[in-house]
Amino acid sequence: MTDRKANTRAGRLLLLDTPSLYFRAFYGVPDSVTAPDGMPVNAIRGLADFVAFLIDRYRPDRVVACMDADWRPAFRVALVPSYKTHRLAPAGGEQVPDLLTPQVPVIEALLDAVGICRLGVAGFEADDVIATLAARAVGPVDIVTGDRDLFQLVDDAKPVRIVYTARGVGKADLIDEAAVTARYAIPGRAYAEFAVLRGDPSDGLPGVAGIGDKTAAALVSRFPSFDDMLLAVASDSDAGFPAGTKTKLRASLDYLKAARVVVATRTDVAIGELDDALPAKIRDEEALLALVQRYGVASPVQRLLTALHIVLPQPTDE
Repeated sequence: MTDRKANTRAGRLLLLDTPSLYFRAFYGVPDSVTAPDGMPVNAIRGLADFVAFLIDRYRPDRVVACMDADWRPAFRVALVPSYKTHRLAPAGGEQVPDLLTPQVPVIEALLDAVGICRLGVAGFEADDVIATLAARAVGPVDIVTGDRDLFQLVDDAKPVRIVYTARGVGKADLIDEAAVTARYAIPGRAYAEFAVLRGDPSDGLPGVAGIGDKTAAALVSRFPSFDDMLLAVASDSDAGFPAGTKTKLRASLDYLKAARVVVATRTDVAIGELDDALPAKIRDEEALLALVQRYGVASPVQRLLTALHIVLPQPTDE
């Protein structure tokens, strides 16, 4: 039985799409930024600064750094084999820059030492962890990501909004239902259906041949739900479809049924009790000081602790 105690606490919840952030940090900070031994630490420093900025700006009561325990889950690949194939490394696994790979475990260790809740669940992407935690939250939720797929989670009633970092963390756009409508001319919570129809090359989703943004938006707006649209596709009437569109949809019916499951974030990930409260003190001072000294990241770590109103202890000479 899943323990939802930590997931139903009140207060503002900040959910971090951590892989999105450390990739952005890696490409945004020069790899000439190195540890004392010469190892690049650009992603480590950038990620720490990003989290400090986000906590300071959005002042959450709780925070979870969500991880990809499986960046390309088997259940999605079984439905749409092209899912993320363009990101596969020749030897298997995800293509990750060689200079980034050794920094990811350090990022994880740093978050753990500070006391920021970090969570990945076997068989699921960070998006699914985010969606599950957002669905269970009882207060407002801010989701930090550069991934448009998560636009499907916006919900003005809760509210859930996206802190969209495509232009940079410091220039992030706040995406709510009105912002989705303004961008894509679709109902505010219909992004997943829109993405299925028009496709998404960044995820290896082909979409329906001959259907672009305008037609996809018209279809999503015309039908109350994706199921209603599929029923109409199977009917004898062409009502509600632009000329020739129904034929295109019928030809892609198997894809449509599969892709809707692939694109939809899961909200049923089994997650136990979380200590997701914003840390009031460092969880492991010894480990944190060792990381600071080993990788030369005192300044960004201090900025992160300052955002948390925590003082970094100074190492003592023995």
